[in-house]
Amino acid sequence: MGMPLDWMSVACVLVMASAGYSPAQDYTQWRGRNRDGSASDFRAPDAWPERLTRRWTIDVGAGYGTPVVVGNVVYTFTRRRNDEVMAAITADTGKELWHTGYPAPYTASAPSAAHGSGPKATPAFSEGRLFTVGISGIVAAFDAVKGTLLWRTPAPDEPPFFSAASSPAVVDELVLAHPGNYGPLTAFDAGTGKVKWTAGDDGFFASPLVVTIDGVRQVLTVTQSSVIGVSVADGSILWRHPWPGGGSGGTMPVMYGETVIVSALDVGVAAFRPVRREGTWTTEPVWDTRDVWMYLSNPVVIGDALFGLSQRSSGQYFALDAGTGRVLWLGPPRAAANTAVVKSAELLVLLEDDGELIVAKASRAGFEPIRRYTVSESSTWAQPALSGNRIFVKDVASLTLWTVN
Repeated sequence: MGMPLDWMSVACVLVMASAGYSPAQDYTQWRGRNRDGSASDFRAPDAWPERLTRRWTIDVGAGYGTPVVVGNVVYTFTRRRNDEVMAAITADTGKELWHTGYPAPYTASAPSAAHGSGPKATPAFSEGRLFTVGISGIVAAFDAVKGTLLWRTPAPDEPPFFSAASSPAVVDELVLAHPGNYGPLTAFDAGTGKVKWTAGDDGFFASPLVVTIDGVRQVLTVTQSSVIGVSVADGSILWRHPWPGGGSGGTMPVMYGETVIVSALDVGVAAFRPVRREGTWTTEPVWDTRDVWMYLSNPVVIGDALFGLSQRSSGQYFALDAGTGRVLWLGPPRAAANTAVVKSAELLVLLEDDGELIVAKASRAGFEPIRRYTVSESSTWAQPALSGNRIFVKDVASLTLWTVN
């Protein structure tokens, strides 16, 4: 299924992309190019204006996936009626270039019905292709220029009870995801969709992260019983760190040097370090705290501090010392139910679920907001994409481009 292509429009957009945009501005996957919450070459002003400039707003369909930005094209993956749909949109104007979908009937369970039937995972862009995980665990690949559906996996016999939300990563022509009904970490061949290997037990909400530790490239992922490090080359498990939060929902791993930091519902925040001695991997606890914990809001590391939104006290901003776990400060209670946290140099850009965007200093001394902006009248659970001076905000069913003049 799809809308016919306007090839002249596509060609013009590609020329504009190569002429007017730097690859550093591309926002290619969940939580940015490095999956660590970084904005893409975001150009913060010397003084933040009283208002942001709204360039356009268009309906794109339901879902919480972050828009992906490549040059002057922004891609969205959403639900339109009974289909999951990938769409390409001209970033400057909001004009849709193409959309392609596949049938994806889905009925949300009672606990997840309030968040709708739109996809929750963010696409990953690599080598001219887009890779997705749908709400029922279908993994698919699209041609980013033509819009062609290249391959997709069948829907699982039983969909995930709380819906699929783990966003795929791409490395070495492998698409890494927890597919189907919370399946194990699975490496798909990016060209064919063929399964190359699987590792560990079932996943849940957390997305995988590709890192290098002690010179070894590996995939970090949270399963329902542990955090594991997996060899990219063959899927062998290098190390396993027991973790009680994997089955209750929590954040993806974040790195502080070669220290891994994880958090989950009601179990606090913990840091550990994978260590290799004489060819054998083990993990060593570094610190843990029960003073804060996170659920759906992923934190960022800036310098030697970890910044995020704790679910305690009905939503409370915090900063921890990333090396020791010591609480540096706790903000006022009841701040937000969920916040998408983005970092840019020494700034925090915080998109709360009620449509308020907060720009704050990344301070070790306390919560220091600089400006607050209303960027949507409906819920904003999706991570924004910050690219150049552009802020792409996905709400319940619309996409809006805001710019910082």
